[in-house]
Amino acid sequence: MDELKRVSEFVAAFSLEKADENVKASAKKCILDVVGLAMGASDNPMFQQIKKVYLQEDNQQALVQEGSSAQLASIWGSPERTNLRTAVFFNAMQGHTLELDDVHIRSKTHIGTVVVPAAWGLAEVLHKSGDKLLEAVICGYEVMSRIGMGFGVSSHRNKGWHVTSTAGTFGAAAACAKLLDFTPEQVLAALGLAGTQSCGTWAFLSDGATNKVLHPARAAASGLEACLLVLGGMRGSAHILDAKDGGIFPMMSDAYDYSLVDKDLGKVYEILQVDKKPYPCCRSTHCVIDGVLNLRRQYQLQAEDVVSIQVGTYLVGLKQCGLTDTCKVPQLPTQAKFSTPYVAACALLQGRVELQDFAPDQILRPQVQALLRKVTVAEDPEFTARYPEHWGCKVTITLQNGTQVETVVKDASGSVGSPLTDAQLQDKVRACCQKYQGPWLEQLMGDLLQLETLSKLPSLVYTKE
Repeated sequence: MDELKRVSEFVAAFSLEKADENVKASAKKCILDVVGLAMGASDNPMFQQIKKVYLQEDNQQALVQEGSSAQLASIWGSPERTNLRTAVFFNAMQGHTLELDDVHIRSKTHIGTVVVPAAWGLAEVLHKSGDKLLEAVICGYEVMSRIGMGFGVSSHRNKGWHVTSTAGTFGAAAACAKLLDFTPEQVLAALGLAGTQSCGTWAFLSDGATNKVLHPARAAASGLEACLLVLGGMRGSAHILDAKDGGIFPMMSDAYDYSLVDKDLGKVYEILQVDKKPYPCCRSTHCVIDGVLNLRRQYQLQAEDVVSIQVGTYLVGLKQCGLTDTCKVPQLPTQAKFSTPYVAACALLQGRVELQDFAPDQILRPQVQALLRKVTVAEDPEFTARYPEHWGCKVTITLQNGTQVETVVKDASGSVGSPLTDAQLQDKVRACCQKYQGPWLEQLMGDLLQLETLSKLPSLVYTKE
C-alpha cells in the first residue's frame, strides 16, 4: 500500500502557490476560529489548575537549562511562555474546552484544535512567516481529514475510538513536518511515528469524565514529537496503516478504506469542507437545536405548550448524545454538552443555546430538568444512511392540544451548506474573548485574516495593562 507514501510526497512538495484563494481564506478562518476559542477558554478553572501543576517545574527547568535566551512558546491569551511541547499541549487543550471548535464532518474530526496549536507553536519558535504557517496548516488539515475518512467514520466511532485523537497525530505531524522542510522520506517516517501514538476513546461519556480535552492535546503534542524524533534519527513504519501485524486501520475499524487517504489529494481540498460550530456543545446536537428553534419561532411555542419532543437522528448521534443515562438526565457540564434532551430543552425555553447554559447551576434548573425529561431520541435509518455526509435529524413536537408539528434539518447551521458569515465568525470570537481589551483583539483578528502578508506571526501573549 503506497497511500501514506503519496501523502508524504504531497506534504513535502506543497506550496501556497498550489492552493487557490478559497483554500487560503478557509485556512485563515480556521486559524482565527481556534485561536479565538482557545483564548476564550484560558481562564477555565480546570485548565488553570493543570497549568499550575505543569508550569511550576516546567518553566524553571527550561530557564535553567536554556537561559534567558531560550526559545519558549506562548500559552495563548496569557502572559506566560513555556517549552514548545508543553505550549502545544496546553493550547490544543484550550482549543477544545468550549466545545465550539471546527468539525470536518466527512471524517468526524475536530482538526483545528489539533493542527493549529502544533503548527503555530513550532512556527513561533522557528520564527516562520505567516505564509509558512498557512502552508503547514493546510497540509495538516488535508492529512488529518483523509486519515479520519480512511478509518471509516461510523465503524471507527462505534468501536469506541475518538477520531480527533486517533487521526489527529497524523495531522499535527504533517503540519510540523512541513515547517521543518522534511523530505518525503522524513515525512513518511514522522507519519509512522504519529500513527503508533494514535489513541483516545469515548469512555468519558459513561460518567461525565473531563478528559475529552486531553485527546486533541495529546494528538498535537504527539505529532510534534514524532517530527522531533525523526530529527533525532528515529523512523516510524511506512505501513502503520496497513501492516498485517499492527496496522491501525484494521485494528480500529471494520470498514476502513485505504483509497480515501490519498483520493484527489492536491486536487480536492478538504479544508473547504469544515463546519464552524455556532453552539458550544457536541456537533451531533446542533441539528436538534436548529430544529427546535425553527419550530419555536414558526409556531410561537412555549414550554408549557409541549407534551413531548421526539428526535429521529443518525445512529452515532443517538449513541453519543441520547442513549446513556447521563445523556438523558445530565447533571454535569461534560454531560450536558453531550445531551440532546438538555440542549433541546434550553432551545425551547430560551430561544438560544449559549456558553452560560453549561454552568453547573444552569444545568440543574428545575424547569430545564423537567422539560428535558419530555425529550426522546431514536435512530432514524434515513439519517443514518446519509451520515457522515450529512448530520441531520427530524424533530417532532406534540402539543397539549394534541397536534404535532415537525421539521427536518438536513445540515446544521455553520455547515458548509449553511456557513457562518465572516461577520458571524468574528462575532463568535468576540463573544468568547470578552475578557481581552477590544483594540488588542481587533488588531489580532485583522492580522490573522491577512497572515500570508506577515513576515512574523502576531503575538498571542496577552498582559493586562
